[in-house]
Amino acid sequence: MNFICLDGKIIPDHEPVLFADNRGFRYGDALFETMKFINAEIVLGQFHFDRLFAGLQLLDYILPTHFSESLLKENINELIQRNKCGKIARVRLTVFRGHGGLYDENKNAGYLIECWPLADTVNTLNENGLIIDVFPGAVKSCDQYSNLKSASFLIYSLAAQYAKKQKLNECLVLNTKGNIADGSITNLFIIKAEKIYTTSLDEGCIAGVMRKYLIQSLKKSGYMIAESSITVDDLAAADEVFLTNAIQGIKWVKEFKGKEYGNMQTKQIYNEFVKTIFR
Repeated sequence: MNFICLDGKIIPDHEPVLFADNRGFRYGDALFETMKFINAEIVLGQFHFDRLFAGLQLLDYILPTHFSESLLKENINELIQRNKCGKIARVRLTVFRGHGGLYDENKNAGYLIECWPLADTVNTLNENGLIIDVFPGAVKSCDQYSNLKSASFLIYSLAAQYAKKQKLNECLVLNTKGNIADGSITNLFIIKAEKIYTTSLDEGCIAGVMRKYLIQSLKKSGYMIAESSITVDDLAAADEVFLTNAIQGIKWVKEFKGKEYGNMQTKQIYNEFVKTIFR
């Protein structure tokens, strides 16, 4: 039996937990964090909690008085132990704005924690490069809410479904400017003439924790890295391309619209900055 944690209470995962007026369900009015847990520690945990609480503040959530980072860590550790996946696990923490209609009084937010075991192979750089393309069905706005990891995830869900139908490994989402925002579950990095580029936050991408960690680490180590706009043409002209997220770390891209890439510099970045934290 697997367990979940609802508002601090551990219960079997087959028990019903969702009320019809849950605002996360009704309106996508929720934030979530997908975290990797390795050997009693959340990888890049502070990055996750900083992003979560910054998002909750931006959205003006009313939080229970006892709601805190330390409480969430305690709940996560307890749930990991109950589900016997302490070696390596995926943890999903969702915080929703209570219950009710759009104009009902905002009550205290609630939260749900889930976790599942992960295979050790998720800690390694992919041997076979990814094949990616661009999702043609919709574009993403660029505003103060675009960087949030929110439950309003429709465009990413559709991009993932498109990737599956087209037998792609990942699909990129464009913004209203026609530039690349990010992928369905990833942030984009490209390498051109030994300089590294990633989409800037004002291009509408999710403010990924692995993205943030790599930007800081690369800059500190003297790599040339820039946050900027990236077009489809920029991607096609790149020497190397890799995608990042908190669970997979770095995944190198082999092909985009017939263009093939190498991975020599990507391997170096993985070994220097990602492999060291996935232990």
